[in-house]
Amino acid sequence: MVFRKPPDGGWGWVIVVVSFFTQFLCYGSPLAVGVLYLEWLDAFGEGKGKTAWVGSLANGIGLLASPVCSICVSSFGARPVAIFSGFMVAGGLMMSLMMSSFAPNIYFLYISYGIVVGLGCGLLYTATVTITCQYFDKRRGLALGLISTGSSVGLFIYAALQRELIDLYGLDGCLLIVGALSLNILACGSLMRPLEIPDSPPPEKPSVDKVPDQYFVYREKEKTVEENISILEKGYADDKCVNSTPDCKQESVLSKNVLNSINIHEKDTYRKKVVEQTNFCKQLAKRKWQLYVNYWEETLVLFKNKVFSALFVAILLFDIGGFPPSLLMEDVARSANVNEDDYRMPLISIIGIMTAVGKLTLGILADFKWVNTLYLYVTTLLMTGVALFAIPFAKSYLTLAMLSGILGFLTGNWSIFPYVTTKTVGIEKLTHAYGILMFFAGLGNSLGPPIVGWFYDWTQEYNTAFYFSGFCVLLGGFLLLLAALPCWNACTSPSSKLPPNTYSYKVASSA
Repeated sequence: MVFRKPPDGGWGWVIVVVSFFTQFLCYGSPLAVGVLYLEWLDAFGEGKGKTAWVGSLANGIGLLASPVCSICVSSFGARPVAIFSGFMVAGGLMMSLMMSSFAPNIYFLYISYGIVVGLGCGLLYTATVTITCQYFDKRRGLALGLISTGSSVGLFIYAALQRELIDLYGLDGCLLIVGALSLNILACGSLMRPLEIPDSPPPEKPSVDKVPDQYFVYREKEKTVEENISILEKGYADDKCVNSTPDCKQESVLSKNVLNSINIHEKDTYRKKVVEQTNFCKQLAKRKWQLYVNYWEETLVLFKNKVFSALFVAILLFDIGGFPPSLLMEDVARSANVNEDDYRMPLISIIGIMTAVGKLTLGILADFKWVNTLYLYVTTLLMTGVALFAIPFAKSYLTLAMLSGILGFLTGNWSIFPYVTTKTVGIEKLTHAYGILMFFAGLGNSLGPPIVGWFYDWTQEYNTAFYFSGFCVLLGGFLLLLAALPCWNACTSPSSKLPPNTYSYKVASSA
C-alpha cells in the first residue's frame, strides 16, 4: 500500500480525536475493573486470587498478543480492524452480562471479559497508534501523547460511572450499558480513513503469488494443444482418408507422429516450468527460515546488552507489583473498613486522572536536555516501591487517596518508556526490542493481581501482598540502576566488548 507524506494536521486531527475516544471507550471498563471486581467477589464467592484473573487477563492479553495485533493491522488496515474490534469489545462485555447471570462459575468470565475484551483492546490500541503515526511526523509525539490520555481519562470516568450504574441497575445492567457505549467504537473506526494515494496503481504481486496463475496457464495450454491434436486428426481422417487408401493411412500416421512430438515438447516445457516454480518455493522457504533464525540471533544480541536485560527484568517486576493497586485498591479500602460515607471520589478514579497527569508531566520532563530519561525512569520505579510499602499503613480514605494519587502519577512513566528503550538499544532496534518488552509487560499485568489475591487468600490480609509488590518494584529499580551506573562499565574488563549492532546506554549523556 502506497501512502502520502504525513500531513501533520488536516484530517489527522480527526484521527487524533477518534483515536482518543476509541481508547477511552475500550479501556475505560477494563482499567476500572476494580469496581466490578467487588461485585464478582460477592456474586461468585471465589477467592480473591481466582477472581483477579478476570481483570488481569483483560489488561494483559492485549500486550501478550501484540505481535498478532500488529500483523492484523498491517494486513487489513486500521479501519477494518478497529470496526471488528469494536464488535469484540461490545460483544465481550455483553457476553459477560450473560455469563454473570447464567454461568455456574467464574471461568466463563475469563473468556468473555478477560480474553475477548482484552484482545479487542489490544487490536484497537495497535490500530489507533498505527493510523496516528501515518498521519503525523513532526508532531507525532504530541499526537501520540494526546491519544494515550484517552485510556487514563476513561479510567477516571468509568470508575465512577460503573459504580453509579451498579447502584441504579445492578451488575447486569451496568455491563449491558457499558457494552452498548462500546458500540460507539464502530463510528470512531469508520472515520479512520487510510492515508493512501487514490490513483496509485495496484502493487505488483510477488512472484510467489503468481505460481498458481502460471500453473493454470500451463494447464490450459496443454488442454488447448490436446484439443488441436484431436481436431487435426479428425480433419485428416475426413478429408484425405475417405477411400482408406494405403497412402492416406501412411500420411495420417506421419501427421500423428508430428503432433505427438509437439505434444511431448509442450508437456516438457510445462514440467520444466513447474520444477522451476518448485525450486523457487523451496528457496523462498529457506530465506524465510533464515529470517526466523536471524530474528532469534538478534534477540540474543539484545539480551547481551546489560541495560536491556535489566530493563526487561524491571518492566516485568514493575507490572507484577505496580499494576495490582489499580485493580484492588477498592477492595483494600473495604478490607481496611473505610466508611463509604467518606468516599468523595472512587480511588480508581484518582489513579486514572493522576496517571494522565503523570504521562504529560514525565513526557515534558523527558524532553529537557539536562534530564536523563533512564535515571528518571529508575526514580519512578523506586518511588513506586516505597509507595507500595506504605499501603498497609493507610487506614483512612484520605491516606489511601493520597497513595492512589502518587501511584497513579508514577504509573505515568509509561510515557517515557519508549524514550528509555530507544536510548538503550538504538532507533534501529526499537521495534524489535519494544515488542519483547511489551510482551513481558503483558505477562506482568496478567500475573500481578492474581499473585496479590493469592497472598490475601493465604494470609487473610493485604499487608504481606503489598510488601511483596513493593519488593518486586524496588528490586527491578535497583537492578536497572546498577546496570546503568558508570562504575559498572568501568569495572567491566576491556576484553568483554559488546557484540556488533548493540548499544550501551551512555548515562553521562543527556537523554
